[in-house]
Amino acid sequence: MTLSADRGTDRTDFTAWPGLHEIPGGLRNRIASPVARGLFHAAVSRLDVTVEVEHGPGRREVLGRGGPAMTIHRPDEFYARVGRDGLIGFGEAYMVGAWSAPDLGGFLTVLSAEIATLVPERLQRARAFVVAKRPHFHRPDEQQSRELISHHYDLSNDLFRLFLDPTLSYSSALFETDAQGRPDFPGDLEQAQVRKVERLLDATGVGEGSRVLEIGTGWGELAIRAARRGAHVHSVTLSTEQLELAQRRVAEAGVSDRVDIELCDYRAITTAHPGRQYDAVVSVEMIEAVGAEYWQSYFETIDEVLAPGGKAGIQAITMPHDRMLATRGGYTWINKYIFPGGFLPSVDVIDQVTRDHTSLRVSDDHAFGQHYAETLRQWDERFLAAGDDVAALGFDETFVRMWHFYLEYSRAGFASGYIDVHQLVLDRGDQ
Repeated sequence: MTLSADRGTDRTDFTAWPGLHEIPGGLRNRIASPVARGLFHAAVSRLDVTVEVEHGPGRREVLGRGGPAMTIHRPDEFYARVGRDGLIGFGEAYMVGAWSAPDLGGFLTVLSAEIATLVPERLQRARAFVVAKRPHFHRPDEQQSRELISHHYDLSNDLFRLFLDPTLSYSSALFETDAQGRPDFPGDLEQAQVRKVERLLDATGVGEGSRVLEIGTGWGELAIRAARRGAHVHSVTLSTEQLELAQRRVAEAGVSDRVDIELCDYRAITTAHPGRQYDAVVSVEMIEAVGAEYWQSYFETIDEVLAPGGKAGIQAITMPHDRMLATRGGYTWINKYIFPGGFLPSVDVIDQVTRDHTSLRVSDDHAFGQHYAETLRQWDERFLAAGDDVAALGFDETFVRMWHFYLEYSRAGFASGYIDVHQLVLDRGDQ
């Protein structure tokens, strides 16, 4: 699918994106835009990228040291957006076609590898005064969590079917590795997703008669596979769309007698089911939506419901601890358009929170961030190939550009090593 950079051929429902297509102006723009231009040029001039700035017919400026390419089609708009909204403006400029890149993930990977130093250190000290803060309505408390989850996961089951594999697993796959432990890319995505699930079930000892709590149902694949092992699964979700389809898939798999899926916040599990305990608690890429201020309650809940001798298995997207501290409380493009209220923990903070507030201890840690980069590459390839079907579902070109940017922006984070994904096992040691 070719993404247009020309507003004249852009099939966009402008009413669906209030304010997005308005170009920043005014006094602030006259000050911020030149500053953004200077910072951007200084940053890319020392990176292994090629940036072409179109200034009109036959007039192009080339920046960078050579590498993945980016073309700025409307420079005044691009600098205005970045000047006003920083990285949010950078992403929005892509959404409206002010810039493009033939290898978006490759270009973003170079930037991601240098993200901590793109802005000079002396200016980073002013971060607290210029970076947008998280809106109060993005706080993932019990009153707002369902709405925040719905923003993303209730978009359309049919949309997710277009780019996910048949397991409908919306988390990192785990591909095969060679004798040296190097990932075997590209690999079969469905098999890799099954391998990811089975590894987590193995790590937490799920088998015949196991009582399993799953926090974050997804579309039911883990619950189905645990039930096929003979386990009894209680799965909780806040997505009504996922709940409906997961229940249908559980029924089609013939394991409805061993799987109970409930629309329930993780914080309500102990009050809704007082005294119930589980031999294994599993949660795949749900902690990212919990919010930093609720990590303690998340792990305290797991600690309370985990039976003696039980294990918890958490698959978590993480960032380095220093970057987590530097970005905590901020508001990003991902927050605004994809995951409102989301924030990535570090492995260090997971260890710290569990040690300070629970009896749980991390006993195993398997990192496989490069596997996520490949997972996202395959998702994006499938998504773009399904362009006509995406349009038939009612999603316009601005949405397509947004989703493509989201998948490739995420891929760049894993490919560069800026973010990672871990399967963590927690238990009580000798208890």
